[in-house]
Amino acid sequence: MAPSFSNRESLLNFIVQEGNGIKGLADSGISKVPDEFVQPPIERINKLKMKRHHIHPPIDLYQLDGPNHDQIVEVLAEAAENVGFFQVVNHGVPTQLLERLKDTAHQFFNQPTEKKVIYLKEVKSNPFVEYGSSFAPEKKEVIEWKDHLKMTYGGDAEALEYWPEECKEVALDYLKTATKMVRRILEVLLIKLGVTLNDETADAYIGSKTVTMNFYPKCPNPELTVGIGRHSDIGTLTVLLQDEVGGLFVKVEDEKDGHWIEIPPIPGALIIIIGDTLQILSNGRYKSAEHGVGTTNTQSRVSIPLFVRPQLTDWIGPLQQVVERDGVANYRQVLFDEYIKNKFEQGHVAKTIDFAKMTAT
Repeated sequence: MAPSFSNRESLLNFIVQEGNGIKGLADSGISKVPDEFVQPPIERINKLKMKRHHIHPPIDLYQLDGPNHDQIVEVLAEAAENVGFFQVVNHGVPTQLLERLKDTAHQFFNQPTEKKVIYLKEVKSNPFVEYGSSFAPEKKEVIEWKDHLKMTYGGDAEALEYWPEECKEVALDYLKTATKMVRRILEVLLIKLGVTLNDETADAYIGSKTVTMNFYPKCPNPELTVGIGRHSDIGTLTVLLQDEVGGLFVKVEDEKDGHWIEIPPIPGALIIIIGDTLQILSNGRYKSAEHGVGTTNTQSRVSIPLFVRPQLTDWIGPLQQVVERDGVANYRQVLFDEYIKNKFEQGHVAKTIDFAKMTAT
């Protein structure tokens, strides 16, 4: 028999404090989602209202080392400028590793609650791992239909000691392999801006790395809910691995208010999403992508993003060479810690990059 919740507090206690998560709620036999999960109509993802939009085929990164180098650079930069995302293949991350990563995510979330609850931040003081549900469910009025396991990289030794036994080796392998690809992509995009990437600047832009495993249980009312609300990522670049179910939606700007498109999963491909930091560094030439995740009533699914960001103590602002070329700085210098705090205070509410915009004096 499905549990009943007398109020929001009892629901959050079941999901968050007891660590049952959204999966525990879905597995309890509910036939409809509690009211706390029902999104306002403007926040829902309606596939029937989506426009047709040409999605560029995956970009072959292997060709960066061949005679088509310049052409591939142009395609990468054009996507970063116009839509804020692109898919890549031949990226150097083995397909077998990607499959193991997805399998491992399912294995972790399908464990009994007592195996997962030890990673709740309320239970164990572990700065490198966090298991939880939704985005700030205690603060947000509407709860997202998602559980997550966040693994922050502080070095190989910390990852092997603190990350969950079920995940640590495959997640660490993925992080280190994908980071090489991220650095190459960032190098290409910065060179296109007239900026050379060296070890010092690379550490400033991609010094913080987090692998997050997201789990979206089957949902009885996908038309009313979202897995992740619309937002842009705060970091430099995000590498996203979708499973075969898919569920990623991206907002494409047009002459009006923009429109949403679904990004179908492609076997072996990774999705690269431009973050707010890169938009600021490029003085607005590259655009961070507003995106969100839907839910489904057919089967549970996973997605695994790798977030690459500056450190909290780093300052972000338009690169000097870009400002000299543009003649004006469109964004101010901001301590990354302040930028993150502003973002998390507002939650998943579209883009919050205006926080860093220059204001008229």
